[in-house]
Amino acid sequence: MELLFLGTGAGVPAKHRNVTSIALKLLEERNQVWLVDCGEGTQQQILNTTLKPRKIDKIFITHLHGDHIFGLPGLLSSRSFQGGESPLTVYGPKGIKDYILTSLKISGTHLKYTLNFHEIYEEGVLFEDQQFKVSCLELDHGIQSFGYRFEEVDHKGMLQVEELKAIGVPFGPLYGRLKKGETITLENGQVIDGKKYVGKDQKGRIVAILGDTRKHPNSAILAKDADVLVHESTFDGEDRKMARNYFHSTTFDAAEIAKEANAKRLLLTHISARYLGKDVVELQKEAKTIFDNSYVVKDFDEIIIPLTRTDK
Repeated sequence: MELLFLGTGAGVPAKHRNVTSIALKLLEERNQVWLVDCGEGTQQQILNTTLKPRKIDKIFITHLHGDHIFGLPGLLSSRSFQGGESPLTVYGPKGIKDYILTSLKISGTHLKYTLNFHEIYEEGVLFEDQQFKVSCLELDHGIQSFGYRFEEVDHKGMLQVEELKAIGVPFGPLYGRLKKGETITLENGQVIDGKKYVGKDQKGRIVAILGDTRKHPNSAILAKDADVLVHESTFDGEDRKMARNYFHSTTFDAAEIAKEANAKRLLLTHISARYLGKDVVELQKEAKTIFDNSYVVKDFDEIIIPLTRTDK
């Protein structure tokens, strides 16, 4: 599981930051990529990475401001031109379906794959299978804006292979039975309880990616115990009043949410173009005064989210 930041800027594209788009890469887990937001130029950003549009299976839109959706028609069209044939589902606030279908219709674009829509009419679970659950809560941004919580199911503990070899268990089908926790009897009469040779379950990973918002209680709910919290940080701590007036967050707001939620890592994005060079370093320093494991991300940063090993 990895996060690839395709755009980390706010409002309009800049030379050093494109507008918002984040890829949640689940290639090892399910050979898919899930996209969160798709600002203008997202497909151009993708060209600078190894990401394949045909691997994009789901797109989650936080809200309908242009810097989060203007890249959708082009990306969806290019996915078709580049051989994407598997269905794709777009999740987002009411209106996202009209926006996309109108853009495709007016431009005469015909997709070669099935495009599904899940417009959000109420908070809660949007998607769930044997691997992942995705839920959403509404935030505070003037227009409807959502935050998303991606929860991976726990991984079964590792089979202690070396210990089994040491007590004479021959490699083969018996290992599969022991992995399931079954009790087996060897040819020499030795009885082995599989439960004693399976490590503890590994906790599934949690990623919270929030849309644009003022500081809001739902942010901490979405980010509770998250391995990674991705939070907008449009303004620095001195601009609290401006942030509130424009329905955005400061570095301090984001750090306070991460601390309250007991998140493990805070990634700050959606940075105003006013902050350059040393200014960005200062943004990070501000957040660290409240939540030490805070980092300002830049375009093309790729963040690996490892499993927490608990089986030994």
